[in-house]
Amino acid sequence: MTRVVRFHGIGGPEVLKVEDVPVPAPKSGEVQIRVRAMGLNRAEVMFRTGQYVTEPTFPAIIGYEAAGTVEALGPDVEGFAVGDAVSVVPCFLLGEYGLHGELVNAPAFGVVKHPDNLSWEEAAATWMMFTTAYGALVDIADVQAGQTVLIRAASSSVGLAAIQITKSLGAVPVALTRRSNKRDELLRHGAAHVIATEEQDLVAEVARITDGKGANVAFDPVGGPEVAKILEALGYLGIFFQYGALDTSPLAVPVMPLLGKDLTVRGYQLFEITKDPARLAKAKDFIVRGLASGDLKPVVTRTFKLDEIAEAHRFMESNEQIGKIVVLAS
Repeated sequence: MTRVVRFHGIGGPEVLKVEDVPVPAPKSGEVQIRVRAMGLNRAEVMFRTGQYVTEPTFPAIIGYEAAGTVEALGPDVEGFAVGDAVSVVPCFLLGEYGLHGELVNAPAFGVVKHPDNLSWEEAAATWMMFTTAYGALVDIADVQAGQTVLIRAASSSVGLAAIQITKSLGAVPVALTRRSNKRDELLRHGAAHVIATEEQDLVAEVARITDGKGANVAFDPVGGPEVAKILEALGYLGIFFQYGALDTSPLAVPVMPLLGKDLTVRGYQLFEITKDPARLAKAKDFIVRGLASGDLKPVVTRTFKLDEIAEAHRFMESNEQIGKIVVLAS
């Protein structure tokens, strides 16, 4: 028996329970991990509240990210040994696996030996944020030095990862945030410019930053009516990525900027990368090298204990965090 986070019905953070359950031996293609730290993601909040792409089957397990040591290997799993320090790339749908617990099973193709310079908290905070940003900015958009990238919800963990990756490529990360209270923190975390979209004219500010050329890429987890302004701020052949749905209302897509600048408006999920072995291997290599060099470094905003999992979800729902929320197994 081991302690695992489960919930038995849709609802607020209070539905999350830490329960003693049996954990089966790892099957073929699986690695069993003794967890030290777990990363919290917005997707888990959506899963708990019935707003995710898959519906929970009760009692539901939960959790995309964890770091710890290999406890056991399933049949035919190679490349790992018991005791290896590892972390997990989100490469499955919530409900298929749940990594929030003290002892968990994970698909071997998503398990990574992380660099020694990472703490357990940092390792647990790595893979959702950096893989999501990598897939859009490196794998698909192929961002080049000197280009300008607009990063909406920039204080989120993925937003901060996008800032770091953009900067590592020699491009210009422009952080978009609703109000200016997070400006100094975002500049400290690597943003070249910060635009407070409720206080400043987004289109005019981007035109000023780019000498009238417009941005090359926009990376947005929110959506909704503000997308119209972001599209207007893009330049010729600009690419807009919608990678989340914090605002589920229809996107506002103005026709004239779309046609006049030959823009690309694209939906994107990290599973486009993590379900493709060749692309996933490139992502792992890029991120591990960046972590080892220090160009990429997870930002952990606050840690909670496993018994405080409901409080951790409440903190995420407050939107006060800058960076990743991490839960410690013990």
